[in-house]
Amino acid sequence: MVATKSVQSDTLATDDPTVQGGYFVLGNTLPEQLFIAEDFDEEAKMMAETVKAFCLKEVMTPFYQTGRELEVTNAEDKAEVLAILKRAGELGLCSVSIPEEYEGMGLDFKTNTLISMALSHGLSFATTLGAQTSIGCLPIVYYGTEAQKQQYLPKIASAEYVAAYALTEPQAGSDANAGRTKAQLTEDGQAYLLNGQKIWITNGGFADVYIVFAKIDDDKNLSAFIVESTFEGFTVGPEEKKFGIKGSSTVQLFFDNCRVPIENLLGQRNGGFKMALTILNGGRIKAGAGGIGGAAFAVEKSVQFAKERKQFGKAIAEFGAIQAKMANMAMQTFANEAACFRTADLIDRKEQALLAAGTPSNEAKIKAISEFAIEASIVKVKGSELVCYALDEAMQIHGGMGYSAETGLSTGYRDARITKIYEGTNEINAMLTVGELSKRALQTKELDLIGAGKKIPAFILSQLNPFRDKRDVMIQTRIVQGLKNAFLYISGMAGRQLKKKMIDEQEIILHLSTLLQEAYVGESALLKVQKLARKPGHDPARLQIQQQMVQLYLYQALAKGQKAAFDAIASFATGSQQKRHNRMIKRLLKPYYVNPKELGRNIAKALVEEGGYSY
Repeated sequence: MVATKSVQSDTLATDDPTVQGGYFVLGNTLPEQLFIAEDFDEEAKMMAETVKAFCLKEVMTPFYQTGRELEVTNAEDKAEVLAILKRAGELGLCSVSIPEEYEGMGLDFKTNTLISMALSHGLSFATTLGAQTSIGCLPIVYYGTEAQKQQYLPKIASAEYVAAYALTEPQAGSDANAGRTKAQLTEDGQAYLLNGQKIWITNGGFADVYIVFAKIDDDKNLSAFIVESTFEGFTVGPEEKKFGIKGSSTVQLFFDNCRVPIENLLGQRNGGFKMALTILNGGRIKAGAGGIGGAAFAVEKSVQFAKERKQFGKAIAEFGAIQAKMANMAMQTFANEAACFRTADLIDRKEQALLAAGTPSNEAKIKAISEFAIEASIVKVKGSELVCYALDEAMQIHGGMGYSAETGLSTGYRDARITKIYEGTNEINAMLTVGELSKRALQTKELDLIGAGKKIPAFILSQLNPFRDKRDVMIQTRIVQGLKNAFLYISGMAGRQLKKKMIDEQEIILHLSTLLQEAYVGESALLKVQKLARKPGHDPARLQIQQQMVQLYLYQALAKGQKAAFDAIASFATGSQQKRHNRMIKRLLKPYYVNPKELGRNIAKALVEEGGYSY
């Protein structure tokens, strides 16, 4: 694979206000400020196709489509997975996140995200390669000394070294900073002795280099270390027997006075916890992208099967129940993809703005990813929920054939389930969206949520105006704004009533997160079709289907938002207060009068005509 420079965003200057995490709640984004899949240049698209073709040739066809599943608990399969990774390295697929000066490709974040989407065709191998190109190497890329980068990155880029990331412990999962693995400086001051245990370590069974987190002495926060597999006192446990991702190595690691040279401390002492959060934020977007790619795979397989499978004298693709399933999968894939690339591009634009302001390169990358922690969590939650839903629906469309290994669906179904757990569970990520937004409003004062809330009365009055613009696009815009305003209203009312107790009301926070998620994804989809409508040469028939996908998405998002809002209110208000809050929500989230059945049928027919998903 040939190295490529960063793909330039077809957006406004990087100093515009949209390049701020959480801004979507406060202000409006213009269609031209959105980066969409159609904006990628041919080189980036070719790279994604190369990754997809590699996964189909090396993994899908020889294994899953022949009825045989890779199992790393088997020594031969484990060796084969490692061999496939080495072949990926020869093609340059392991170097996508590594700067060019260390023999990498130096791709920008959104192109890496595009590749993560394409990787989904590798099923469990996507986890293997994803760990190599993300959590396994990025700590060194972002935080390593020049010597560390020179020593490790070229070998990771070529897959001479396999990389792994060791954070989780038996007593420290979501609460990562509670890790008990300890590091103590030796008397001669030349090394640290590591003692402890790590679990669920991807690539751990055959890695050469591990990013290991531990607390030095009695430090409050974690530090990070680069540990080589040959270091004395380091032991790798047996392969875990898992529900899914069976072709991905997952082991426990044990450290018994493991001697780590002092120069292998990665980043600053006590800086490991912040490092872990940064790496997880980037990984969340890529996990979401993989989920979206997996959903597109599910749509493609479903459409192909539904066209060929005949019952009662006709193809099952002609039945309304099947059409509804295919349409919903495709519509959600379309909307979530828009949100995913929007977020990845925002990170790139923020990085460019920081670089232009004189921020050092590594610091710019770290700050840019951290800036969009809210959006990253939304993409992760929505993308992982989507792939689990889509593969379940695809199996239902296939009936008994869905259980056959040759379709790849049964394996994909089990592989997908982990996406709702790793990179932080979906519940943790959902609550993080609300918590981080509140922090930026109340503590750092970066976001003026109170000021945004004061605009709600004007929004309600505009809804009552008999002369308001009744075009569908304006109605859709008001739905998105209504979801945002519902979040602002309920979070304000609940906060006033519950005060400090609000942090313990996780059910309410999850309902608020649903409003944020639907607003962000719905707005992203709407902006995408608005941009496509202005794009020269875009097929009008194709645009019509994409517009109908947005109509269907917002119709469902509105219903989800209404339920979340009413459930949240019922969780803290009673009697006349509850009725008053409910009336407000009804003003903010007015009904959207479309025909979901006809929209679904139109979308499904378009999918059948083209033989898959390409929106």
